[in-house]
Amino acid sequence: MDANEFRDKYLEFFKSKGHVIIPSASLVPKDDPSVLFNTAGMQPLVPYLSGQPHPLGKRLANIQKCIRTVDFDNIGDNTHHTFFQMLGNWSLGDYFKKEVISWSFEFLTDKRWLNLPLKRLAFTVYQGDKIVPKDNESSEIWKSLGVNEARIAFLGKDNFWIAGETGPCGPSTEMFYWTGDAVAPEKFDPADNRWVEIWNDVFMQYHKEKDGSIKPLKQKNVDTGMGFERTLAVLSGKKSAYETD
Repeated sequence: MDANEFRDKYLEFFKSKGHVIIPSASLVPKDDPSVLFNTAGMQPLVPYLSGQPHPLGKRLANIQKCIRTVDFDNIGDNTHHTFFQMLGNWSLGDYFKKEVISWSFEFLTDKRWLNLPLKRLAFTVYQGDKIVPKDNESSEIWKSLGVNEARIAFLGKDNFWIAGETGPCGPSTEMFYWTGDAVAPEKFDPADNRWVEIWNDVFMQYHKEKDGSIKPLKQKNVDTGMGFERTLAVLSGKKSAYETD
């Protein structure tokens, strides 16, 4: 699968799920003085994730251009890039965990879409903390779709997403693909870098305040980001995005 076909499939899939396709925002934020560049697909949508109505509705999807401003030491390896693109879909107070996890699974594994083998996939969910509970719900949804429990790992801060110091945030579930030459081990070890994260579904239901406290948002949102370059490498049978078209 080449780059253009992959882009088209992603947007077609979420259009079929009732999403309106919106264009990528500029790399330079328009009305956000807190950052120099857009570093994640959700940054241009922060006002709408916080409760402001979006003129095109509650279900949106696009491919957002981003600049990496962290992980500098990793740039140039097989999975980290200075400029990258995030394939994203959003629910602004509409659907939540059950729908987006099911759709993520469908897009990854269904023959009509990416047709990735389940035996090469693994998943993480949030282990919880003193404020946000352990995300057993997401784990149970993955298992109901046929995922082996040994391929689900509960993690801490890596599975809680916020773009900056303050703003909309929430626990996440991440999807990994086995890139090793050997058969994927039955038990998922997130520390093994042959497992490459390709997609992240964030359940954005909180807001982090300036004093560090976390409060519930007025609405429960979904913010997902699929790494275009990483996933394209997987679909192309390459070890690195630099080897793709």
